[in-house]
Amino acid sequence: MKINILYLLLAGLTLAACEKDPVAVDYGEMDGTSYVAIGTNATAGYADDALHYDAQVNSYAKILNEQFSLNGRFGFGQPLVEEGTNGVNLNGDAQLILGYKTDCKDTVSLSPIRIADNGNTSAWSDVFNVIDNLGVPGLKILDLDNVGFGNSASGAGNYDPYFARMASDQATSSVLSDAIARDPSFFSVMLGDSDIMNFATTGGAFDPITPSAGVNGVGFEGTLDAALTALTTNGANGVIATIPDVLDYPYFNTIPYDGLPLDADKTETMNSVFNPIGLYFTEGDNPFTMECDCNLPYGVRKMEPGELVTLSIPLDSVKCNGMGSIQPIPDRYVLTLAEIAEIQAKINEYNTIIRAQALKHDLALADLNQLYKGLNTGVLYNGINLSAEFVTGGAYSLDGRNLNPIGQALIANTFIEAINEKFNANIPFADVTKYHGVLFP
Repeated sequence: MKINILYLLLAGLTLAACEKDPVAVDYGEMDGTSYVAIGTNATAGYADDALHYDAQVNSYAKILNEQFSLNGRFGFGQPLVEEGTNGVNLNGDAQLILGYKTDCKDTVSLSPIRIADNGNTSAWSDVFNVIDNLGVPGLKILDLDNVGFGNSASGAGNYDPYFARMASDQATSSVLSDAIARDPSFFSVMLGDSDIMNFATTGGAFDPITPSAGVNGVGFEGTLDAALTALTTNGANGVIATIPDVLDYPYFNTIPYDGLPLDADKTETMNSVFNPIGLYFTEGDNPFTMECDCNLPYGVRKMEPGELVTLSIPLDSVKCNGMGSIQPIPDRYVLTLAEIAEIQAKINEYNTIIRAQALKHDLALADLNQLYKGLNTGVLYNGINLSAEFVTGGAYSLDGRNLNPIGQALIANTFIEAINEKFNANIPFADVTKYHGVLFP
């Protein structure tokens, strides 16, 4: 019988929600004295296309620590941006909120918009010490032990301003060295998703995916093995997560490949332009046109079933300026079938490596890949719909890539389930209903 783990996680919360007295934390064979988290966006609390306070204090790592600490045993240092500010991403943009937007056709609709014209750029001058949440948005595994990763003098590609805020020494420390310096008794690791997302979000045009095989500093496998060896040398135990299939995110599934509606007049115009190169259109919904290394010298074709349009495409250009019709969509906004196959192969390879490394280093294994798959089918819990639908699905933030607080609570519970099973512990599940989803105006 196939069991939906997401359903079990949520169903288990019904009992937790009815408890009148706090449930004592039983660490079992886990040493819960001190906890350090290593990871990327979800670990850091990055959502709505920015690092912002509300998302940080509701990251799965923070929620995990709260559940570990229900008996009040220890705190959790985080490099928080200032509460009430606009958040910030690497482009200096503010976080997204849901608001009313007028498009190029003067149609007003509820859409993700920036909370302000500029992000909280003053955050780049913040410097923190004693950090337990070493989640760095966009962190690729080969940068995990990149000495000077927080030093602007290291130059583009070797410097990250998010890590600069939390590095114990911007010139000499790395994410891994700072984690080890905290001497954690327990750690969590969620790595590999950024190695793939940096490629996927640019339509496969930039930032090649880190090779699966290779020694430390070259490939995913050798680098992860070296990091876990270092983290467990002093007897620490921990949990590692599989990575989701990023192609299931709303970011890749909101705009259909055949989202080009044509009436009789537009069909005639399109055919007059493209019939000479073998492209034909009909009334009704048609595939978008896109750039390609084909039909030279024209370099244009129709999108194929299964290909994906990214949410970063400028929709006003699609609606009013002919992008996807007379003007083909630039390749950076499209994932082709070949690029999709490459991404899926790497996800499978990474997760095979992660499972093997969990066994090798005697770690708990949190299957986030299965959790995210559950969101694709959708669940209903206490009247709350949770799915992978953009905005209305309830679990993803407004960037379509990162989960919101209620989604983060699901991640935390997936970690807790794995920890309890591996270490014979009794860490209580977080009450998912305490955390919010998308906030409507």
